[in-house]
Amino acid sequence: MSAPEPLVEVADRLYAVPVEAFTEARNAAAKEIADRELSRQVKALRKPSTAAWAVNLLVRREPRQIDQVLSLGASLREAAESMQGEELRTLTRQRRQLTAALASAARALAREGGARLTPAVVDQVEGVLNAAMLDPVAADVVRSGVLVKAFTSTGVSDVDVASVVAIPAAVGSRATPLDRPPTELRLVPEDDELKRARAQETLDDAAARVGHAQAEVDEAARAVADLEARRLQVHEEIDELRRRLAELEGDADRVEEDIDEAVAARDEAAGRLAEAEAGHERAVRALEKLK
Repeated sequence: MSAPEPLVEVADRLYAVPVEAFTEARNAAAKEIADRELSRQVKALRKPSTAAWAVNLLVRREPRQIDQVLSLGASLREAAESMQGEELRTLTRQRRQLTAALASAARALAREGGARLTPAVVDQVEGVLNAAMLDPVAADVVRSGVLVKAFTSTGVSDVDVASVVAIPAAVGSRATPLDRPPTELRLVPEDDELKRARAQETLDDAAARVGHAQAEVDEAARAVADLEARRLQVHEEIDELRRRLAELEGDADRVEEDIDEAVAARDEAAGRLAEAEAGHERAVRALEKLK
């Protein structure tokens, strides 16, 4: 069963938003829809991967370039059937240059939106675009602008449409373009500037990882400094407790001595009391005899 037209229209708007804002925008759109079934379908729309979002962005921001490249891809597919050897290798090289140029354009568009595509994501974008040039079904998938995950194709229409797009019924329609001055693709030699561009991407990615690792090192260093300060404080408290313990042990020794002296004095006093009591008893008995 194909998705209802309203769902395609809502999806067309949602898959134009930045990837990090997709979930919030989707949930808000679902809440605003009175039709409960349509609302449920909108709420179930899948968040695109970063590579899929970049392709959707490219389709909306550079529709003319996409049309030109995919149309050229169709022509190249037809021409490839009669080509052999060096001609076919040249054709393949040209196709790679076009997809690399489009992937570079997607990276630039993402950067304008505050997002950075890693070299791995750019490779995924290029793989999708290459599939779209090889496979007419993949081309329609890309043009729909509701891609949810990257894919590849060998050119024999083996794309699992339901798994790579949000709404299979949207395939065959075109994403609504976003206003943007048209740009011109800049093709670069695959073995020259393209390699340098990819090397720069790798360098930028490595620099970002270095920055992240440095931040982790700085945070760990602060934690070590805090713990070392705490250790010093604890040792000072231990030293103070040891000093106080020594004082208390001295007090305890003196108290023991005082107790010994007090016990001896008590015993002497008890002896004298006993003697006094005995003398008193004798005096009582002597007085009784005199009476």
